[in-house]
Amino acid sequence: MDEPYPKHGFFSWNELMTTDVEAAKAFYTGLLGWTTEDKPMPEMGMTYTLLKVGDTAVGGIMAMPPEAGPMPPVWGSYVNVDDVDAAAEKAVALGGTVYKAPTDIPGVGRFCVVGDPQGAFLALIKFKMEG
Repeated sequence: MDEPYPKHGFFSWNELMTTDVEAAKAFYTGLLGWTTEDKPMPEMGMTYTLLKVGDTAVGGIMAMPPEAGPMPPVWGSYVNVDDVDAAAEKAVALGGTVYKAPTDIPGVGRFCVVGDPQGAFLALIKFKMEG
């Protein structure tokens, strides 16, 4: 592939939102042999932990954001889309819900979180392509 995650509809990232980042890091590095790399994101008021297999990032861990409410820790999946804002609008038109409005992640791309009519949620993302 010429660029990472180029196709609309591909699952492209997995992320754990948790109430205890350090415990999660210890569990998953011990269980799966992953390594971690903390990435301070001061513009978002947080540190994001990359999960790696060798030199390849395969997912991330972040502290549960306040807007998640009383939700338990959860793994979430990201699916690449061509246009995050249009996809969020289409989700609503199809009877879904936008749980997190389209938002920029500095240096990464733009994402939102939508739910299907049954309540299952999924993050949609358009990665910023370098070049």
